[in-house]
Amino acid sequence: MGTASSRPKAYEVDEHPFELRHEVKRLNARLDQIADSLEKSEFKDILENYTNPKKRILTNLMAGISRGLGLSLGTFIILGLLGYIASLFIDVPVIGEYLGEIKKYIDANN
Repeated sequence: MGTASSRPKAYEVDEHPFELRHEVKRLNARLDQIADSLEKSEFKDILENYTNPKKRILTNLMAGISRGLGLSLGTFIILGLLGYIASLFIDVPVIGEYLGEIKKYIDANN
């Protein structure tokens, strides 16, 4: 049976050559950089968002409403601009007749 003295001792940095101490310091510095990066990326908030179903549902609902509203407003603006530009060409012989008929049809249904 092994006793506490027969277990391998934890490595002490001071007992090893300079290269190992340098490597440990370099790894510690790298771990500090990783920890800082995780804090800056708000990793905790991301994990909380994915582990909390209510928060995830609310976030996705708001994102869906925002996308729908944005698409609707964007479509309205683009079609409005295209309609305005098309109305400028009503006097053009071929295109003007076609657009004039479309305008009559739209006015008749309003």
